[in-house]
Amino acid sequence: MSSYADKLAERIESAETRLCVGLDPRPDQHPTDDLEAWLQEVIEETAEFAAAFKPNIAYFEALGVEGYQLLEDLLTWIPEEIPVILDCKRGDIGVTQEYYAKAYFGRWDVDAVTLSPYLGAQTMGPFLEYPDKGVYLLGITTNEGSKDIQRKELIDGRSVYELVGKMAQKRPEQVGMVLGLTNVDEEILDRVPDVPLLIPGLGAQGGDLDALAGQTRSAPNIVNVSRGILYHEPKRSFAEKAEDYANQITEVLG
Repeated sequence: MSSYADKLAERIESAETRLCVGLDPRPDQHPTDDLEAWLQEVIEETAEFAAAFKPNIAYFEALGVEGYQLLEDLLTWIPEEIPVILDCKRGDIGVTQEYYAKAYFGRWDVDAVTLSPYLGAQTMGPFLEYPDKGVYLLGITTNEGSKDIQRKELIDGRSVYELVGKMAQKRPEQVGMVLGLTNVDEEILDRVPDVPLLIPGLGAQGGDLDALAGQTRSAPNIVNVSRGILYHEPKRSFAEKAEDYANQITEVLG
């Protein structure tokens, strides 16, 4: 059985892209009332350029029961060879976390999830029981508030995100980190282990890809764009925008 990291690496190589397409539907911004058809169009047009898709569960939960059904339907529209990362940021332990794992990996069969690590390594346990699945621990997020905890320096000179990195480093075939492009620099990257990175912050959030230049990593890393594809420059097709971002990422990361 291949690991999540293997599946993602295979997709990156075969499609020659490191773009992760974020699926964050905002009904108040849509040019059409048919949200289902709109999402299908996004997926169909961007799949060629996608190393992964990342639906953010909050946008579907906000729609109530219909939103959950929409998410279940959406998962069936994504080609099987393209990994799906469910951005849920769950951070619990024990039986509660077991049921989250059953929901996402058992019922919905997504390939990976995002998790908050601040209840400790036990948070990952139930998800790691699925050997072909992956998790991304929140290392450094894109917001300014990441300095309040994630980038705090400890008495031994390390920062909190480095503790998260040590947790991820123990299972690199299953565990990666979220690293916000808006808060990344060379020093931070040098302190982050060679594990799969999910890098949000390109596009609407203003992250600079040049911050990633010169990195030599073997783990499969991807850069997420959501609003930049879904809502910016509405006169351009989703395919055109996805291709542009994919090319920009390839120029820097290869």
